[in-house]
Amino acid sequence: MLWSEIRKVHPNQWLIIEALEAHTEPGNLRQLDRLAVVERCSDGSMAMQRYRHLHRQYPHREFYFVHTSRAELAIIEQQWLGIRRSNAIMAAR
Repeated sequence: MLWSEIRKVHPNQWLIIEALEAHTEPGNLRQLDRLAVVERCSDGSMAMQRYRHLHRQYPHREFYFVHTSRAELAIIEQQWLGIRRSNAIMAAR
């Protein structure tokens, strides 16, 4: 689905969505071309908790938590440098 279609089907709701197809444009703007609604949430706090759980369970999938009041999704992709703390602990053993 497209974001505009999701907004019509799920007005004024917190959602967990997954990017099934996406690409990055100049300026690190992430364009989500095809989306799937994974879950509806009662509020923003619950959406963030569910997002964290899903991200830990499926780290290679591209999940977002969003509210459908947003007319457009403006997602900036950030590059992370260095190593994560959990990787540093594993390397030290």
